[in-house]
Amino acid sequence: MFYREAGTFKTTYAEDMALFPLPITRWSMRVLLVLVIAVVPVVLHEYYLSIFNLIFIAIVGALGLNILVGYTGQISIGHAAFMSVGAYTAANLAVKLGLPFWITLPAGGLMAAFIGVIVGMPSLRIKGTYLAIATLASQLIIEWIINHTPAISGGAAAAIEVARPTIAGYELKSQKDLYYFTLFFALVAIVATMNLVRSRIGRAFIAIRDQDIAAEIIGINIFRYKLIAFAISSFYAGVCGVLYTYYFGIATYEAFQIVVSIDYLAMVIIGGLGSVLGSVLGAIFVTALPVVIRILVETFGGYIWDPAALSAVAASMRLIIFGGLIIFFLVVEPEGLARLWRNTRNYFRVWPFSY
Repeated sequence: MFYREAGTFKTTYAEDMALFPLPITRWSMRVLLVLVIAVVPVVLHEYYLSIFNLIFIAIVGALGLNILVGYTGQISIGHAAFMSVGAYTAANLAVKLGLPFWITLPAGGLMAAFIGVIVGMPSLRIKGTYLAIATLASQLIIEWIINHTPAISGGAAAAIEVARPTIAGYELKSQKDLYYFTLFFALVAIVATMNLVRSRIGRAFIAIRDQDIAAEIIGINIFRYKLIAFAISSFYAGVCGVLYTYYFGIATYEAFQIVVSIDYLAMVIIGGLGSVLGSVLGAIFVTALPVVIRILVETFGGYIWDPAALSAVAASMRLIIFGGLIIFFLVVEPEGLARLWRNTRNYFRVWPFSY
């Protein structure tokens, strides 16, 4: 009897529309927040905190891509390009004008949203694989422009060093400081997305994804909402790129190449399309799995391979195992880890009965 709705009565509209309507869900979220905020940064080593930081940043980008791909049905392979737009916008504003992060971060997101609207304009005429090719072209075009425009990229190396963010005169240097910094934006992105998809705009996104012709018949302006989807998704991507820039202390195009776009597309597919929880689980899976594989290979690989040759094959083994696990999860549960979690939850909702 772990997950029961029986005995939970809703007497107001606000209770019916709550993000977490069941008491056990609310208490679970509170316990999870306490663990994430008060326990994890105290007990873990800075190396593991750095992994959490990368996961929190990836959650922001994955949520943005899921809004476009999962909720609106618009395929995009140029997500990393919008991340680079946000990163270089924030880096130039911080270095050349000396602006603080609370200005450069939304500015990077807004600039990425503007570029996203331009890229999304062909979406009224094309969709599916044609739209995917168009977004792939935007990835290559934006990357070329950044590399060949010194005013944007900062010179031949196309890299701009950026100081760590400062809050009330305190510079965030340690991984623990950055942990709370990235966690804050991850939580804001999660809550904002959960409310967005339940709003009028979110329902319009879902209608366009399910059947765009029927959505247009009932009065939904398809072109407008597709552009809004591109703008919101690109804004998330821009913020994600700014967070990467502040975290690593440098804006470089090498961190936002097409392989990064593929990684984020893998996050939303593995986690679950059209699911906020799927974006979180996908970001955790894709970010943490290579680290787990590396630790396992280095720990137990000496019993299988010659230690001298282990370092040479470790990188290849990580790619092989990583790709194999992705295929395995897609075969076992094509709808992603979020569906796997829902199946588990539904089992306990009726346990010990079978109906």
